[in-house]
Amino acid sequence: MAISEEIEQVGVWQAELESFLLRLGERFRRREPRLRMRDYVRDLLGPVSRKNSWQLAEYAGHATPDGLQRLLAGCVWDADAVRDDVRDFVAGRLGEPDGVLIVDDTGFIKKGVTSAGVSRQYTGTSGKVDNCQIGVFAAYASSRGRALIDRDLYLPKSWTEDPQRCAAARIPPGREFVTKPQIARAMVARLLDAGLPAAWVAADEAYGQEFKFRRMCESAGVGYVLAVPKSQQVRTDRGIWRIDQVIGTAPDEAWERISAGDGAEGPRIYDWVVGLLPYVPDFDDLDDGGPAFERWILARRSLATGEIAYYMAYGPAGTTIDDLARVAGMRWAIEECFGAAKNECGLDPYEVRRWTGWYRHITLAMAAHAFLAAQAADAVEKGANPNVNPLLYRCQWQRSGDSWRL
Repeated sequence: MAISEEIEQVGVWQAELESFLLRLGERFRRREPRLRMRDYVRDLLGPVSRKNSWQLAEYAGHATPDGLQRLLAGCVWDADAVRDDVRDFVAGRLGEPDGVLIVDDTGFIKKGVTSAGVSRQYTGTSGKVDNCQIGVFAAYASSRGRALIDRDLYLPKSWTEDPQRCAAARIPPGREFVTKPQIARAMVARLLDAGLPAAWVAADEAYGQEFKFRRMCESAGVGYVLAVPKSQQVRTDRGIWRIDQVIGTAPDEAWERISAGDGAEGPRIYDWVVGLLPYVPDFDDLDDGGPAFERWILARRSLATGEIAYYMAYGPAGTTIDDLARVAGMRWAIEECFGAAKNECGLDPYEVRRWTGWYRHITLAMAAHAFLAAQAADAVEKGANPNVNPLLYRCQWQRSGDSWRL
């Protein structure tokens, strides 16, 4: 791209960012926090090496970080309302009728014991038990792109059973212990009630193995492809069996070689097998008497190692194995969102310790990521290589008077 074209593109991005910030700004009644929010999101999008309050303030031209810290801790504004704006923005820019809602959690490694919810607990971020906070997130993915749209902080029992510790971290009084799958159920229900254009839900086995999570999706009339452990119990016409036992009896000709979608190095090809489970007449039927929805077991086998992953699936009658493989493959989109939001938008690291500060920082980081995701989708539609992360196209040009600098 020529320099003149890049400068023109910067102008387009600047105008779209201004429109996006005006939309979010309607949630702020006072001018000062509204301006601080605008600076904060711009800074999260900027080339700041470590996006803590001091470096963000310096990049914004503030003498001290006091104003940005007040935005996160002292000013009056509703982070959940901004979260809803981010969700609606993503739905408007990336939404498609067959969109996939993905749930997963990620860890934020911390020192000390005062940050809200921090505890020694397992996190996939480090792949071990670590001193960390855990956030449960939802992402939306379609053929146009993917972005984070919801979040909640997980509180271990060591917190909910210690009212004084909760009070010190400004956690609202009376918070009871809620498991991560319970958080996910409430989150998915909230997003579907808001009219998010999602036909499917995807999640890893920590969520997929919970019957109540699957049942909630079915009651909401949304399909799912949920990873489960190999010990998952499956009801068949011949009794209840482990899913790996059932899959192990599938004939060789039942396996099909299918792409789970394109990755950075091209199509992700696996061997797949699907089996229809017995019909249970407890949901709406079609006029002809057949089931409107069906349940399946699904397995994915690596061509390189032979390792098998297992899934429980539910969706409209007639759904094909290609459809189920596509949805299963979309689950990794949330990992890409975590990586992009942490590396590009300051989702982590952060310095906030209290409950309100966590929600506010995470929400504004999600807003920055949503904006980049929308720009990425536009870039792909205009011919950018879809196998190269379009978020890396984020322009590093900065205006200095009437000129530009890199």
